Amino acid sequence: MTATDPASPAIRKTLFVDSTPLISDPAALRARAAEDGYLFFKARVPTDELFALRRDLLGVVDKYGWRQPGQDELGGAIDREAINQCTDRAAFRDDIGVSTAAYHDAQKLERLHRLPHHPRLLEIYRVLFGRDVLVHPRHICRMITPHQFMTPTPLHQDFPLIQGTGNTWTCWFPIGACPRALGSLTALQGSHKRGYLPIQQAAGAGGITVPLCSYDNHWVQGDFEAGDVLTFPSYTLHKALRNELKDQIRLSLDVRYQPVDEPVEAKSLLPHCDLAWEEIYAGWKNDDLKYYWRKLPLQMSDWDDSYLKPARRIC
Repeated sequence: MTATDPASPAIRKTLFVDSTPLISDPAALRARAAEDGYLFFKARVPTDELFALRRDLLGVVDKYGWRQPGQDELGGAIDREAINQCTDRAAFRDDIGVSTAAYHDAQKLERLHRLPHHPRLLEIYRVLFGRDVLVHPRHICRMITPHQFMTPTPLHQDFPLIQGTGNTWTCWFPIGACPRALGSLTALQGSHKRGYLPIQQAAGAGGITVPLCSYDNHWVQGDFEAGDVLTFPSYTLHKALRNELKDQIRLSLDVRYQPVDEPVEAKSLLPHCDLAWEEIYAGWKNDDLKYYWRKLPLQMSDWDDSYLKPARRIC
């Protein structure tokens, strides 16, 4: 049976279920996570700290002349003509949405690396894991612009790209409001139960995809208000919706959390760019988060290239 088979189950689209009430009930939170393969939380990230990071990131966009004039400091309207003057594909991060130089500037922001350690985010994973949490220092900031090279993130699992423990959870949240029309994430409910799925190559962030099968039919999605959080384990299938607001930037952050006593792969401890940590830390005002993972008794795992070898047939 294929995805186009008339006997295939009808595609379902439902809204994310808010799991905030379950934070005080660990058993219920873990049961929902095990069943659905995702957790969604309303108003989890304080908006004052979220908007402070948004101002910093839009300052980077301003530096390169890509933001439309006449906006307030949180406005995300993009000058499409200006950003499309960046025609050197080798210098453009099509997985991020801006040039490599601009992404280096974003990665140097102290707030980008501090916000993932907020107590309201750490609480989710302490309850979920029931033990100490490792925050991966490798944070991915998407700055999705209407650039000619951009491709929406394809359907995939995070595990082949992260490896380490399968109990690593991705935390995705927009840095500002993100309706579905701006390209928020959608996930296949319960898809984590299938474990690792072979991949095929694809355009877009990560460069891989998992083709849909006929039994993959229950999509969960929603409009994100500022501060909302979506999190899921590394086997959950998910993708970005297409950005239909062609003059707006979509700012978001991908952060990974796992139990501190489970294996972590070395790449998760490196910056998400070709800068060294010393270059990223150079302008910081505080030292408390510099190399924090080196103080932890981490169990390292080996990288396995076989997870990224394309398969001819999956379904």
